[in-house]
Parts: sequence; C-alpha cells; structure tokens
Amino acid sequence: MRVAVVHDWLTGMRGGEKVLEAVFGLFPGAELYTLVHRRGSVSPVIEGRRVHRSIVDRLPLSASRYREYLPLFPFAVEQFGFDDVDLVISSSHCAAKSVVVPGRTAHVCYCHSPMRYAWDQFEAYFGQARVGRPASAGLRRVMAWLAQWDRATEGRVDRYVANSQYVAGRIGRYYNRVASVVYPPVQTDFFTPDAARPRTHYLIVSALVPYKRVELAIDACRQLGRPLVVAGDGPDRARLERRADGSVTFTGAASDEEIRDLYRAAHAVLLPGEEDFGIVPVEAQACGTPVVALARGGALETVTDGATGVHVAEPTAEAFANGLARAEGINWDRATLRANAERFSAAAFATGFTAIVDDTLARHSGRELSTGTGTGQC
Repeated sequence: MRVAVVHDWLTGMRGGEKVLEAVFGLFPGAELYTLVHRRGSVSPVIEGRRVHRSIVDRLPLSASRYREYLPLFPFAVEQFGFDDVDLVISSSHCAAKSVVVPGRTAHVCYCHSPMRYAWDQFEAYFGQARVGRPASAGLRRVMAWLAQWDRATEGRVDRYVANSQYVAGRIGRYYNRVASVVYPPVQTDFFTPDAARPRTHYLIVSALVPYKRVELAIDACRQLGRPLVVAGDGPDRARLERRADGSVTFTGAASDEEIRDLYRAAHAVLLPGEEDFGIVPVEAQACGTPVVALARGGALETVTDGATGVHVAEPTAEAFANGLARAEGINWDRATLRANAERFSAAAFATGFTAIVDDTLARHSGRELSTGTGTGQC
C-alpha cells in the first residue's frame, strides 16, 4: 500500500511536527508533501523522508516569510498529485486537508485546527493594532475568501480526526462534519520527573506568535517578581523582548533535552494562550510539574484544576498572577501529575490512530466495490 502524508509547512519542531513524526513511525514508507520546507528545521525522522515541495517553496524568502504567501496556498496545495497513492494522511492546521485525491484513494485528515486566522482568530494575527488599518482591512477580505474555500473543500476528506474534543467541536461548527478524537502523542518515556532538581523559575515553552499570548506570562511574573524563562522562537520575539525586564530569560529554540531540564526545574509552566490541544502542558505534567493554564480549549481536557494545575478564568496578567499565587500554595504530587500525563502517551496515539485508519480503509474499499469505481484492494 502506498501512503502519502501531507503537512502544511516544515519550519520547526512544534506539536504538529511531533504528530507527523509519530505518523511516520506507523507508516515508515510514506512520502511527504508540504508547501514549504526549511531544510534542517525538523527532526531526522522527518528530514529523512522523500519530500515533495509545492511551488511556494521556490518563491523568494519562502523559508522564513512563507506566511506572506498565504493567498497562494489553495492553488499550491491543489497541484499535488496522488494518482498512484492508496492512502493520503493530511496533518492540517491550514491548507493540507484540502488536497485533491482520486476517488480510489482514501483520505484521513488529522486536524490540529481549522484555519485559525481565517475563522476566529483574525484579530490576534491581522488586527489593526498589529498590522495597521489598511493592511487589516485588505487581509480581512483575503481571510474571508480563505474561510469560504476552507469550508467548500471539507468534502475532500473521508474521515476527520481531531486532536481534542475542543477541535472536534470546531470541525463540527465550521465544516459540519463529525470528527473522531485521538490525542497527540506525548513522549512520556522521555519526559520524566527528577525529584532531585531544585525549582528555580517559571516557564513558558511556546512558538512566539500572537495567539500564544506570551506577554501575559511576562507581565504576570513581573507583577509577582518571579523569574521567567521563555523557551521558543518566532516572529513575536523582538516585541516580547522589548516588553520584558531583566527577570525574563529568552532561550530561543531549544533541544528536547534542554526543554526537559527546564520543565524539571520549573515551579510551574504557564499556558496563557487558548490551545487547540497543547502538548506542552502534558510534557510538563509528565516531568512532575504543574501547569497554570487559561481555562479554555484543550487545557480543559489535559489539566485538572487543583490536582495537576490551576485554571485561570480570564486572559489577563492579573488573573495569571493570581493563578501563580494559588499554585504556590498547593503541595503538588508528582505521581498524580505523571499519571495524568500517561493518558496521552505515544502508545495510546498509535493504537487510536491505527484503528481509525484501518476502519477508514475498510469503509472506503467497500464503497468502491459497491459503486464499481475501483478494485477495493489496497
């Protein structure tokens, strides 16, 4: 059986790329299709694939400024060909789910989120305060068109798999489709506690992009006079560095080993953004570290208030400062934190996702036989 995996873009190892890595563990012979590939930016498991790149990858500065080519993504993703492919797996938070596949080919979409900036987070990315009034007005029209295209192409997928109940709800709302839920894989055998390590800082591990709301963590820690480490990189870094004082350390991109050490030494990990799932909170809990999280989105499924972390009701610095103060008054149990993280292990992902793929292939094969449009064989 020939398998193709489509991922929006490859410019760094974040949650979506860790899912992609796990998918290749299940389908080691699969070929990879992507809009843009910044060479050397992802793990050897992914870099070792045969990679098919879109026309966007050949445009000037696409590796660093690919978001500026967003209006071209629909055209680019529809140019990929899958005539001799039996199964397409799209790993999608933007355009990957809208690839065009032949009728004989089954298509399973692992959806990290419907396109955020086109549907419900336009202001965070392209509001007037961020890009100015003229640009915001123009981009609003572009995003409205992209949302229409995104909705019109939902039928190109045979089966949607959401990374959380929260995202399954968004798929139902925007695509009018029912999605199965398989939580992303967390390497709980790698992220483990170290009781001997002293707690020295608060921590945020994040891509530095607007919707992550990293500034709330910076401001909350300043209010309490607590040291904060910001691990990650992205287009918002310069703005956030200007906002921070000397108690904030920016590490830039960090290795998994460095991130693990930071988790183990943190009093708590902050999650001020509304995450679709959020692998970071689970990695932190696997290391025995509680999470102070905005009580929205995936955090409601991964963080148990009072047992593995603190839920913060509002996205304000004051609310997060209060959440940190509350966390400091709780005697956290590493075993409880660890047990909660184990629900999201790589083994659980492999079992759940494989079962859905097998079921989809069986259903698709049966449909081909009943309609006479294919052989029904993979």
